[in-house]
Amino acid sequence: MLEPRKPVQYFEVNSTEAKPIEAYTIVETPVSLTVNGEAWVSFMCTPVLLEAMAVGFLFNEGVIDSMDEVVEVRLCEHGDNVDVWLTHAVEKPSKWTRTSGCSGGMTAVDSIADPRPVAAPNGFILPASQIGHLVEMLFDAQNLYRETGGVHTSALTDGERILLSAEDIGRHNTLDKIAGMCLMQNVWPSRRILITTGRISSEMLQKAVRLGASILISRTSPSSLSIELAEKWGITLIGYARRNRFNLYAHSERILMGHTIHE
Repeated sequence: MLEPRKPVQYFEVNSTEAKPIEAYTIVETPVSLTVNGEAWVSFMCTPVLLEAMAVGFLFNEGVIDSMDEVVEVRLCEHGDNVDVWLTHAVEKPSKWTRTSGCSGGMTAVDSIADPRPVAAPNGFILPASQIGHLVEMLFDAQNLYRETGGVHTSALTDGERILLSAEDIGRHNTLDKIAGMCLMQNVWPSRRILITTGRISSEMLQKAVRLGASILISRTSPSSLSIELAEKWGITLIGYARRNRFNLYAHSERILMGHTIHE
């Protein structure tokens, strides 16, 4: 079975010396997805939560809507293929497009169409000061990152606590893993907020909409298209979130600005 981290030796070099270091680095490896016995796609990913990633990918692509459609999910003994068997026949997309970002993911070429959310974004209000607390909770969920660095983390929260979290070298894979865990563990809170360390591109926003998230928070920037789609689909979009500040790009009505965010 594949491991998510690998020991490495390297030199830490400064102006006066080269110091040998023994540490761990994050693993990136191809893992294939087979649906009803047919090879569909290969992911470049970190080999943890692979069954959840496979199920979540099919969910986010609109292939399935619930676990009632899944007969079996099986990770092969070598850990490099996930077999998913469904209750019904499905047609493999004829074309895939490589998405933006590290370890570029795959999505159906026509997936820019409106995703089918599992729940309409609701109108709950989140105090601005709570954004920083959620960022801190995301840091606490970064177990692999603390060991290796070089890995993205995303989390599902209800605004009070982290419900699910996932780490992967590919930011888009983290949202597929969270979607899969939501289905497999039947975790569907009424208030859904996603927070991630990764850049928010259009496919990241589509996955958030598909999950029924009302608020999407990133430690870094959104793309121009993701901002446009957030406005269109009613998602509150936050970027460059830190403990005491953030940028609010779309649908500010969900964020209560009545309190100053202090240092």
